[in-house]
Amino acid sequence: MKLLKYCPSCGKESLHWDNEKKWSCPECGFTLYNNVAGAVAVVIRHGDEIYLTRRNRDPKKGKLDLAGGFVDPKESAEETCKRELFEELHINIDISNLKYLTSLPNVYQYKEIDYNTIDLFYEYRVSEKFEVNLELSEISEAIWIPLKDLNIEDIAFDSQKIFFEKYLQSI
Repeated sequence: MKLLKYCPSCGKESLHWDNEKKWSCPECGFTLYNNVAGAVAVVIRHGDEIYLTRRNRDPKKGKLDLAGGFVDPKESAEETCKRELFEELHINIDISNLKYLTSLPNVYQYKEIDYNTIDLFYEYRVSEKFEVNLELSEISEAIWIPLKDLNIEDIAFDSQKIFFEKYLQSI
């Protein structure tokens, strides 16, 4: 992980990383916590198929991913699901039909910084399969995959791999 060096309070090159969750400055006593960030992931499901996206940028470019993303300030996890599904797939969902499944810790590395996340998993069932026209900034494609054909090694993030191992056993 890329480490921060300069204290944002006193400006000295004195920040110390504790290898877990905080930077501190012995010069002025400043502490910066690397708190866990909330993120959502939505399993869009029709029968025995799920709708996955393929990442078009790092981290994990080219790997399969669930639609979702980081929770914004003053936003509920369910509102994040609605916003992210609209931003990524241009679909509007009724948040009352989201089913919370579980949460798992994850590490999201971006530009050499590790962000510890708590990934909240939801399921959203649809009555009909659909296709979307994507803007190819974050996603290179979106595809329906039969659950029986899902290869865990094609999944981008460790938390989603763990999730799918348990999810596939439960169906």
